[in-house]
Amino acid sequence: MYTSRSQLRTLGVFVPDIARDGRRSILKSEKVVQNKHAARARRCISGTNHFMVNEDRNVETAEPINLREVLRDSSQFSGDQVAVLETAACGGQIAELRVELNSLRSDVDVAGQPSETELARLGVGYYVLGKHRDAHHYLERIEGDAVATFYRAIVLVALEQFDEAADEFAEAERAGYDAVECKLRRAGAIRRAGRIDEAEKLLRATASAGATRAEYSYQMGCILSDQDDTYGAIEYFERAVDMDSHHSRALFALAGENALRGNDDEAIRLYEQSLSKPPQYMGALINLGLLYEDAENYRAAEFCFRRVLENDPTHEMARLYLKDIEATGDMYYDEDSAREETRLQQLLGRPVTDFELSVRSRNCLEHLGIVTLGDLTRINEPQLLAGKNFGETSLTEIRELLSSHGLTVGQHLNAETRRKPDYAINDLSPEERETMESPVTELNLSVRSRKCMSRLGITQIGELLSRSADELLGSKNFGVTSLNEIRAKLTEVGLSLRND
Repeated sequence: MYTSRSQLRTLGVFVPDIARDGRRSILKSEKVVQNKHAARARRCISGTNHFMVNEDRNVETAEPINLREVLRDSSQFSGDQVAVLETAACGGQIAELRVELNSLRSDVDVAGQPSETELARLGVGYYVLGKHRDAHHYLERIEGDAVATFYRAIVLVALEQFDEAADEFAEAERAGYDAVECKLRRAGAIRRAGRIDEAEKLLRATASAGATRAEYSYQMGCILSDQDDTYGAIEYFERAVDMDSHHSRALFALAGENALRGNDDEAIRLYEQSLSKPPQYMGALINLGLLYEDAENYRAAEFCFRRVLENDPTHEMARLYLKDIEATGDMYYDEDSAREETRLQQLLGRPVTDFELSVRSRNCLEHLGIVTLGDLTRINEPQLLAGKNFGETSLTEIRELLSSHGLTVGQHLNAETRRKPDYAINDLSPEERETMESPVTELNLSVRSRKCMSRLGITQIGELLSRSADELLGSKNFGVTSLNEIRAKLTEVGLSLRND
């Protein structure tokens, strides 16, 4: 799972409709509706580094685009034609676009001297599919064309060649492409190259002309995020989405911020919306799949990971996550049993002082250290009778009390209790004791691993170290990926699981 803001922003995130009042979207959480999310996931279509989804039903029923005509047109390639290709990718013609591009590619590769128009159409077409290396192969052979240069710069950003991308955005501006857009994108490339102050200076110099654009707000949000002004960044990301509801990178960033704070439902919403229009990010599908899995929506999660692997069969993370999903194939969720378990835990946690008992019985229980009904289910009758002044009358009273709630004395006597650490706290040095008593949250685990820790009742690092790998793997939703993550985190601080 991607945990840092910079990783999430680079890889991609999901969100649908964003709240307009500043930080509200980060603070609210809505209930997951699995069937709705599964339906949205099914509309995802894979590219290489980017992914396309069918945006709405009305797009699917629109008049099909003649892609052969668009790609074979001999006129100069323009921004309007880029929009046509993106519309086709969103509208269910992704397979046709791939076929037509490959056909044109065969003709161009055979031709001795292809025209720059053909090269531009191939390059931008592969960019729309998310095949950035293929896109760069054709776009780098074009000189002086504003559209081709601009998209060559975008492709270079995707390939993480940020300095070269910044130079290409400047070149695109000189060639006649939208000057404000070029400056905004150039600022982003400079920031990604690590020169944040230079990027901010360029961005602010563009404010008078660019402040009304979603791209300006997105880039400003990125700078504030890199400067650790989280809430300032969030407000700018939301402003970008208000201006352009399909700004993939702003949606991705917002989804990442929500995921970092455990707002899974909001993050799912945002990741889904970020996948509604090119360009989309492979990381959005990975992160969306992980959140679906945490919500126990395994079919949707499997779909996301398979889409990544269809596009990139060597993607190691997607393969591991899919393996985890397949391991849960026989698992099911019994809502009635879960509800009954919750009721029972609440009942066992009620103090005995909440119930009508005689003064003698109250005093006897107090002397025995019995505080809750659960304590009475973990002690047997001889132990009760051995208590000072505790006789048959008090025992009968306790039996009747428990019976009225469907419980008996000692019924949980042999139940597994919370594991005690495999060390004596008094034998540890102050430094070792501090480490063992540190919360597991200090390991900065992914959302999925944190939830597994919660299910196991593990709150301290010492409790985690008392578990073996086999014990962890026996926990619900705990797979090899989570185990490897925990092992790596413990290794970083010189620790290991039991028997490792």
